[in-house]
Amino acid sequence: MYSARGRKAQQILDTEIIHLIISDVMMPGMDGFALCQLIKSNVAYSHIPIILLTSKNTHHAHIEGLQVGADAYIQKPFSVDLLLSQIQNLLRNRIKIKDHFANDPFAHVQVPVRSKKDELFLNELEAYIEANMKDPNIDFDALAEHLFMSRATFYRKITALMSLSPKEFVDMTRFKKAAALMAENKLSLAEIMKQTGFSSELNFSRGFEAQYKMSPEAYYASLQEGENSR
Repeated sequence: MYSARGRKAQQILDTEIIHLIISDVMMPGMDGFALCQLIKSNVAYSHIPIILLTSKNTHHAHIEGLQVGADAYIQKPFSVDLLLSQIQNLLRNRIKIKDHFANDPFAHVQVPVRSKKDELFLNELEAYIEANMKDPNIDFDALAEHLFMSRATFYRKITALMSLSPKEFVDMTRFKKAAALMAENKLSLAEIMKQTGFSSELNFSRGFEAQYKMSPEAYYASLQEGENSR
Protein backbone atom coordinates (compact mmCIF):
# COMPACT_ATOMS: atom_id res chain seq x y z
CA MET A 1 0.00 0.00 0.00
CA TYR A 2 1.12 3.60 -0.52
CA SER A 3 0.24 5.29 2.76
CA ALA A 4 -0.51 4.75 6.42
CA ARG A 5 -4.22 5.13 5.59
CA GLY A 6 -3.85 2.54 2.85
CA ARG A 7 -2.13 0.10 5.21
CA LYS A 8 -4.90 0.66 7.75
CA ALA A 9 -7.54 -0.02 5.08
CA GLN A 10 -5.84 -3.28 4.10
CA GLN A 11 -5.60 -4.32 7.75
CA ILE A 12 -9.36 -3.86 8.11
CA LEU A 13 -10.01 -5.76 4.86
CA ASP A 14 -7.85 -8.63 6.12
CA THR A 15 -9.68 -8.98 9.43
CA GLU A 16 -13.31 -7.87 8.95
CA ILE A 17 -16.26 -8.82 6.74
CA ILE A 18 -16.86 -5.66 4.67
CA HIS A 19 -20.19 -5.32 2.85
CA LEU A 20 -19.56 -2.08 0.93
CA ILE A 21 -16.89 0.61 0.50
CA ILE A 22 -17.41 4.32 -0.14
CA SER A 23 -14.27 6.17 -1.20
CA ASP A 24 -13.40 9.64 -2.39
CA VAL A 25 -11.34 9.69 -5.59
CA MET A 26 -9.02 12.41 -4.28
CA MET A 27 -7.10 11.11 -1.26
CA PRO A 28 -3.52 11.54 -0.02
CA GLY A 29 -1.12 8.68 -0.72
CA MET A 30 -3.51 6.54 -2.76
CA ASP A 31 -6.40 7.87 -4.79
CA GLY A 32 -9.78 6.20 -5.05
CA PHE A 33 -9.05 4.73 -8.49
CA ALA A 34 -5.92 2.98 -7.18
CA LEU A 35 -7.76 1.74 -4.09
CA CYS A 36 -10.61 0.41 -6.23
CA GLN A 37 -8.21 -1.34 -8.60
CA LEU A 38 -6.33 -2.89 -5.66
CA ILE A 39 -9.52 -4.25 -4.12
CA LYS A 40 -11.04 -5.53 -7.37
CA SER A 41 -7.78 -7.27 -8.39
CA ASN A 42 -7.44 -9.18 -5.11
CA VAL A 43 -9.61 -12.30 -4.89
CA ALA A 44 -9.93 -11.88 -1.12
CA TYR A 45 -11.76 -8.55 -1.57
CA SER A 46 -13.00 -8.49 -5.19
CA HIS A 47 -16.62 -9.20 -4.21
CA ILE A 48 -16.96 -5.97 -2.20
CA PRO A 49 -19.06 -3.29 -3.98
CA ILE A 50 -17.39 0.12 -4.20
CA ILE A 51 -18.95 3.57 -4.60
CA LEU A 52 -16.54 6.28 -5.76
CA LEU A 53 -17.19 9.94 -4.92
CA THR A 54 -15.55 12.62 -7.05
CA SER A 55 -15.58 16.27 -7.99
CA LYS A 56 -14.14 15.35 -11.42
CA ASN A 57 -17.07 16.13 -13.67
CA THR A 58 -15.59 14.63 -16.83
CA HIS A 59 -16.53 11.77 -19.13
CA HIS A 60 -12.97 10.41 -18.91
CA ALA A 61 -13.04 10.30 -15.10
CA HIS A 62 -16.36 8.44 -15.14
CA ILE A 63 -14.98 5.88 -17.59
CA GLU A 64 -11.83 5.46 -15.49
CA GLY A 65 -13.94 4.77 -12.41
CA LEU A 66 -15.88 2.03 -14.20
CA GLN A 67 -12.72 0.57 -15.74
CA VAL A 68 -11.14 -0.02 -12.33
CA GLY A 69 -14.29 -1.86 -11.22
CA ALA A 70 -16.35 0.71 -9.33
CA ASP A 71 -19.94 -0.40 -8.86
CA ALA A 72 -21.23 3.17 -8.72
CA TYR A 73 -19.75 6.60 -9.43
CA ILE A 74 -21.27 9.70 -7.81
CA GLN A 75 -20.26 13.26 -8.66
CA LYS A 76 -19.92 15.89 -5.95
CA PRO A 77 -21.78 17.76 -4.70
CA PHE A 78 -24.45 15.10 -4.13
CA SER A 79 -27.41 14.69 -1.85
CA VAL A 80 -27.29 12.28 1.07
CA ASP A 81 -30.52 10.75 -0.22
CA LEU A 82 -28.83 9.91 -3.55
CA LEU A 83 -25.93 8.21 -1.77
CA LEU A 84 -28.26 6.26 0.50
CA SER A 85 -30.33 5.15 -2.49
CA GLN A 86 -27.22 3.87 -4.27
CA ILE A 87 -26.15 1.96 -1.15
CA GLN A 88 -29.60 0.44 -0.70
CA ASN A 89 -29.85 -0.56 -4.36
CA LEU A 90 -26.43 -2.23 -4.42
CA LEU A 91 -27.05 -4.20 -1.23
CA ARG A 92 -30.67 -5.05 -2.08
CA ASN A 93 -29.76 -6.33 -5.54
CA ARG A 94 -27.03 -8.52 -4.12
CA ILE A 95 -29.43 -10.00 -1.59
CA LYS A 96 -31.93 -10.79 -4.37
CA ILE A 97 -29.23 -12.49 -6.43
CA LYS A 98 -28.04 -14.56 -3.48
CA ASP A 99 -31.62 -15.59 -2.64
CA HIS A 100 -32.22 -16.64 -6.24
CA PHE A 101 -29.06 -18.75 -6.21
CA ALA A 102 -30.03 -20.39 -2.91
CA ASN A 103 -33.66 -21.13 -3.75
CA ASP A 104 -33.40 -22.25 -7.38
CA PRO A 105 -31.96 -25.79 -7.63
CA PHE A 106 -30.68 -25.08 -11.13
CA ALA A 107 -29.29 -21.57 -10.58
CA HIS A 108 -25.61 -21.74 -11.46
CA VAL A 109 -22.90 -20.92 -8.94
CA GLN A 110 -21.89 -17.96 -11.13
CA VAL A 111 -25.18 -16.13 -10.50
CA PRO A 112 -23.75 -13.94 -7.66
CA VAL A 113 -20.55 -13.13 -9.60
CA ARG A 114 -19.63 -9.46 -10.00
CA SER A 115 -16.02 -9.68 -11.22
CA LYS A 116 -13.62 -11.91 -13.16
CA LYS A 117 -11.74 -12.65 -9.95
CA ASP A 118 -14.94 -13.89 -8.32
CA GLU A 119 -15.76 -15.99 -11.38
CA LEU A 120 -12.37 -17.72 -11.27
CA PHE A 121 -12.65 -18.19 -7.49
CA LEU A 122 -16.06 -19.84 -7.74
CA ASN A 123 -14.99 -22.01 -10.66
CA GLU A 124 -12.06 -23.35 -8.62
CA LEU A 125 -14.26 -23.80 -5.56
CA GLU A 126 -16.97 -25.62 -7.49
CA ALA A 127 -14.43 -27.88 -9.21
CA TYR A 128 -12.90 -28.87 -5.86
CA ILE A 129 -16.27 -29.65 -4.30
CA GLU A 130 -17.32 -31.62 -7.40
CA ALA A 131 -14.12 -33.68 -7.28
CA ASN A 132 -14.66 -34.44 -3.59
CA MET A 133 -18.47 -34.64 -3.65
CA LYS A 134 -18.65 -38.24 -2.41
CA ASP A 135 -16.65 -37.39 0.72
CA PRO A 136 -19.16 -36.56 3.50
CA ASN A 137 -16.44 -34.70 5.44
CA ILE A 138 -14.71 -32.29 3.08
CA ASP A 139 -11.63 -30.82 4.76
CA PHE A 140 -12.07 -27.03 4.78
CA ASP A 141 -8.43 -26.41 5.67
CA ALA A 142 -7.40 -28.39 2.57
CA LEU A 143 -10.03 -26.54 0.53
CA ALA A 144 -8.75 -23.13 1.66
CA GLU A 145 -5.17 -24.21 0.93
CA HIS A 146 -6.23 -25.38 -2.54
CA LEU A 147 -7.57 -21.86 -3.16
CA PHE A 148 -4.32 -20.31 -1.81
CA MET A 149 -6.13 -18.73 1.12
CA SER A 150 -5.97 -18.93 4.87
CA ARG A 151 -8.99 -20.55 6.50
CA ALA A 152 -10.02 -17.14 7.92
CA THR A 153 -9.78 -15.39 4.53
CA PHE A 154 -11.72 -18.21 2.86
CA TYR A 155 -14.45 -17.98 5.51
CA ARG A 156 -14.76 -14.19 5.06
CA LYS A 157 -14.86 -14.51 1.28
CA ILE A 158 -17.63 -17.13 1.21
CA THR A 159 -19.65 -15.38 3.92
CA ALA A 160 -19.51 -12.03 2.12
CA LEU A 161 -20.02 -13.42 -1.39
CA MET A 162 -22.78 -15.94 -0.62
CA SER A 163 -24.06 -15.05 2.88
CA LEU A 164 -23.24 -18.65 3.80
CA SER A 165 -20.63 -20.41 5.87
CA PRO A 166 -18.28 -22.74 3.97
CA LYS A 167 -20.20 -25.77 5.27
CA GLU A 168 -23.54 -24.27 4.26
CA PHE A 169 -22.17 -23.53 0.79
CA VAL A 170 -20.85 -27.09 0.39
CA ASP A 171 -24.17 -28.54 1.57
CA MET A 172 -26.06 -26.30 -0.87
CA THR A 173 -23.79 -27.44 -3.67
CA ARG A 174 -24.53 -31.05 -2.71
CA PHE A 175 -28.29 -30.39 -2.82
CA LYS A 176 -28.00 -28.69 -6.22
CA LYS A 177 -26.10 -31.71 -7.51
CA ALA A 178 -28.74 -34.01 -6.05
CA ALA A 179 -31.48 -32.02 -7.79
CA ALA A 180 -29.58 -32.22 -11.08
CA LEU A 181 -29.21 -36.01 -10.73
CA MET A 182 -32.91 -36.34 -9.99
CA ALA A 183 -33.67 -34.42 -13.18
CA GLU A 184 -31.60 -36.94 -15.15
CA ASN A 185 -33.87 -39.70 -13.77
CA LYS A 186 -31.16 -42.36 -13.94
CA LEU A 187 -30.41 -43.05 -10.27
CA SER A 188 -32.43 -43.95 -7.19
CA LEU A 189 -32.52 -41.55 -4.25
CA ALA A 190 -30.22 -43.89 -2.31
CA GLU A 191 -27.68 -43.78 -5.15
CA ILE A 192 -28.01 -39.98 -5.39
CA MET A 193 -27.33 -39.68 -1.67
CA LYS A 194 -24.14 -41.70 -2.10
CA GLN A 195 -23.06 -39.65 -5.12
CA THR A 196 -23.50 -36.38 -3.21
CA GLY A 197 -21.79 -37.45 0.01
CA PHE A 198 -24.73 -37.85 2.38
CA SER A 199 -24.31 -40.77 4.77
CA SER A 200 -27.56 -40.12 6.64
CA GLU A 201 -30.93 -40.34 4.89
CA LEU A 202 -32.48 -38.22 7.65
CA ASN A 203 -29.94 -35.41 7.23
CA PHE A 204 -30.33 -35.52 3.46
CA SER A 205 -34.13 -35.35 3.62
CA ARG A 206 -34.24 -32.62 6.26
CA GLY A 207 -31.60 -30.51 4.54
CA PHE A 208 -33.15 -30.86 1.08
CA GLU A 209 -36.60 -29.95 2.36
CA ALA A 210 -35.24 -26.95 4.27
CA GLN A 211 -33.52 -25.77 1.09
CA TYR A 212 -36.28 -26.33 -1.47
CA LYS A 213 -39.45 -26.49 0.64
CA MET A 214 -40.28 -30.07 -0.35
CA SER A 215 -38.95 -33.52 0.44
CA PRO A 216 -36.56 -35.25 -2.00
CA GLU A 217 -39.31 -37.80 -2.76
CA ALA A 218 -41.85 -35.07 -3.55
CA TYR A 219 -39.31 -33.18 -5.67
CA TYR A 220 -38.37 -36.32 -7.59
CA ALA A 221 -42.04 -37.06 -8.18
CA SER A 222 -42.71 -33.51 -9.39
CA LEU A 223 -39.92 -33.82 -11.96
CA GLN A 224 -41.34 -37.11 -13.24
CA GLU A 225 -44.85 -35.65 -13.44
CA GLY A 226 -43.46 -32.77 -15.46
CA GLU A 227 -41.84 -35.18 -17.90
CA ASN A 228 -45.03 -37.25 -18.23
CA SER A 229 -47.14 -34.17 -18.95
CA ARG A 230 -45.02 -33.12 -21.95
